[in-house]
Amino acid sequence: MQSACGLSERRSCALAGISRSVVQYERRPDPVDLVARLKALAAERPRFGYRRLHILLIREGWAINRKRVLRIYQELGLQVRRKKRKQVARASRRPKVVPSRRSESWSMDFMSDAFTDGRVFRVFNVVDDLTREAVVMEVGVSLTAPRIIRALDRAIEERGRPQRLTMDNGPEFTSRALDAWAYERGIELHFIRPGKPVENANVESFNGSVREECLNQHCFRDVAEAEAIIEDWRVDYNEVRPHSSLGQQAPAEYAASLGPEGYPSGPTGQAAACPKPLTPKKR
Repeated sequence: MQSACGLSERRSCALAGISRSVVQYERRPDPVDLVARLKALAAERPRFGYRRLHILLIREGWAINRKRVLRIYQELGLQVRRKKRKQVARASRRPKVVPSRRSESWSMDFMSDAFTDGRVFRVFNVVDDLTREAVVMEVGVSLTAPRIIRALDRAIEERGRPQRLTMDNGPEFTSRALDAWAYERGIELHFIRPGKPVENANVESFNGSVREECLNQHCFRDVAEAEAIIEDWRVDYNEVRPHSSLGQQAPAEYAASLGPEGYPSGPTGQAAACPKPLTPKKR
């Protein structure tokens, strides 16, 4: 309109319904060091999406909003590929009991992977249902009930005795040894219904993070190497990794904000909201 009809910029923008600031806007190039740092973080943590990377940048002191991180993230082609979930039939599910304090309720499960020579090893995971902390990650070729008990005893010495343990119906969990151990310590063993892993959603979600961010990112030659790498990842998960259900805090950071008895408390001393239990999304 300006060149063809000789109108002013103000009149042309008014007729076109466009703000003058949009017409006058010139994009500023993104700082080279910011782009380089985002690429470095994405290379270090290839399974982190732009939201978690944005949290890490904020922690490092970058003054940048989430939308700008998303734009740079997409321009660099750093998107995380996701597998499409298989459509399943809906079924009625029992609500999960939400714990009121730290170490009140733990969830536990097993995972499997293989060494470079083809031998299979297992990982025994225990997660605190309130703080989402990785309490135990025991690695071994053979994880029997006595070894599980020893790992749980070490965790209890460090964190205190839980009231309830949630698990599936695996043979290690249904053994007489574990049942006698729990009875002696006054711990309730809560078994989910067969074929209903959603009832143990906290540890199932944790297993997915372990698979994507740790096991799939490394090759393990033996048990010692697997133990060292997985323990380093556990510490990083607890102390650094932002957790969406904790308001993007790391689990250890959230645990440190709890009251002296392990109960959530706000700045006024009143009880704060506990993390939401994982529930299946509506389709």
